[in-house]
Amino acid sequence: MAVLALDTSAAVAVSLVSDDGARLASRTSDERRRHAESLAPLIEEVLAEAGVEPSDLTAVVAGTGPAPFTGLRVGLVTARTLALTLGIPVLGVPSLDALAVQAVSDLGLRPGTEILATSDARRKEVYWARYRVVALEGPHGFPVAERLAGPDVDRAGFVAQAQLAPPETEDGQLPVVIGEGAMLYPEFLPVADDAPLVPDATVLARLALVRRAAGEEQPSEPLYLRRPDVHEPARAATGPATGAGSAAAASTGGVA
Repeated sequence: MAVLALDTSAAVAVSLVSDDGARLASRTSDERRRHAESLAPLIEEVLAEAGVEPSDLTAVVAGTGPAPFTGLRVGLVTARTLALTLGIPVLGVPSLDALAVQAVSDLGLRPGTEILATSDARRKEVYWARYRVVALEGPHGFPVAERLAGPDVDRAGFVAQAQLAPPETEDGQLPVVIGEGAMLYPEFLPVADDAPLVPDATVLARLALVRRAAGEEQPSEPLYLRRPDVHEPARAATGPATGAGSAAAASTGGVA
C-alpha cells in the first residue's frame, strides 16, 4: 500500500511513499506556467518506478498552499479527482508547513528556533508563515514545528519589518528565513545558507501521515489568500437600468 503526494504551490512535485513514510519514488518539474501539462506524466512515472497500481493507493496528499490560483488549483483538483475515483481520502497539508519541517531537518535547527517560511506570491509580494521548532525528532522520528503566525501575504519589506524586527525571539535570535519567496527579495529577507526553497512532496506526505496518526483534521481547502491574478470582467449591461438596482449590479462585477 502507498500514499501519493502532490504539490503545485511552486514547482510541480510528486512523491510516492509507503504507509510508514518510506520514499518509493519522486519526481519534480520546474515548469511554473505548465502545471497541468507536467503533473499527470510525473504521477505516471512515480507509479511505474515503484511498481504501484493506482488501486494500491490508500490516500492522496495535496499541498494546499498558499500559492497563486492557477498552479495550486491544478494540484488540488487532480488530488481530489483521483481520490474520488479510487474511493480514498485526500489529506491537505499547507505547503509552508512542509517547508518549515523540512528546514528543521535540513538545517538541524534546535528547539525554540523560529522560522520564517516564504514563497513567491507574484505582484512583488510573498506568502509567509512563522514557526517555532518544537523537536528535531518528534513522534515517528519526524521533526515538529508549531505555527505562530500566518499564513498571510504582503510585500517583502512589510513582512521583514513585522517579522524580523526587534523584539525578535525570546532568546534574542531572529527567525531563520527560508523559501524562494525570500530569495527574490534578499535586501529585505536574507535566506539562511542551505535553506530549502520549495516544498518537498516526500516531506509533505510524511507530515500528512504523522498528522493522520495523531487524529488531526487535514482539510484540502486551498489557501489562495487573495483574488486570482486573472478574473472574469463584469458583463456590460444589456439594457437601460435605473435606481438602486443598477447601482447594486455595478458593484458586484468580477469573480472572487
